[in-house]
Amino acid sequence: MNDLTEEIAAAAARLIVDEGMDWGPAKQRAARDLGAPRAALPGNDEVEDAVREHIAIFHADTQPAELRALRELAAQWMDRLAAFRPHLTGAVWRGTATRLSNVHLQLYCDDSKAAEIALLDRGVNFDVAEANGPKGRAVDMLVLDAPCPALQERVTLCLTILDFDDLRGALKPDARGLAERGDLAALQKLLDAKA
Repeated sequence: MNDLTEEIAAAAARLIVDEGMDWGPAKQRAARDLGAPRAALPGNDEVEDAVREHIAIFHADTQPAELRALRELAAQWMDRLAAFRPHLTGAVWRGTATRLSNVHLQLYCDDSKAAEIALLDRGVNFDVAEANGPKGRAVDMLVLDAPCPALQERVTLCLTILDFDDLRGALKPDARGLAERGDLAALQKLLDAKA
C-alpha cells in the first residue's frame, strides 16, 4: 500500500469510527477530502487494519464494552429471529464496532416476506430499504431502531433478507481466512471468550 492509500485508509477509519459512516462512503469522502484520485482508494482489508489501529489508539478504553453491548443486543435479536437462520456480519461480527455502528444481521428465508410478517405480528416498526445481495442483486433490508440498555441509547438494526439457498457458501472464509458472518452459536463463542 502506498503512502496516499494509507492516508486515505486512516482518514476513512476516522470517519467510520468517530462519525459512524459506512465504509464505502467513508473511503470516497476521505479520498475527496485529500484530493486523491479514485484509483488510490484502499481495499476493505486496508481500511479494517486502519480502523483497528484507530480504535487501539483513540478508543481502547471504551470500545470493548461498546462492542460487547452490541454483540449482546445482536444475540437477543438472533434468538428472537431464530426461525430465519440469522447470521451476524459487519463490524459487530468482525470486532471493530463502536456505539455508532449499526448491527447487521442476515436472515435466510424460504419466503422473503416471512420476516416482515413476523416483525409486524410482534408490533415491531421498521422501514424497508434496498441493499446489495449476493451476486450483485438487490435485496430487501429491514431497518429498525432497537433499545440497547447497556449503551443507554438506541441502535440501528439492519436485517438483510436473503434466500435460503444463499446460506450455502455463506460461511466460507474471506481472503484472510476469517469468517465474514456467524450464527448465534458462533457469536456466543465470541461472547464467552471475552467474558
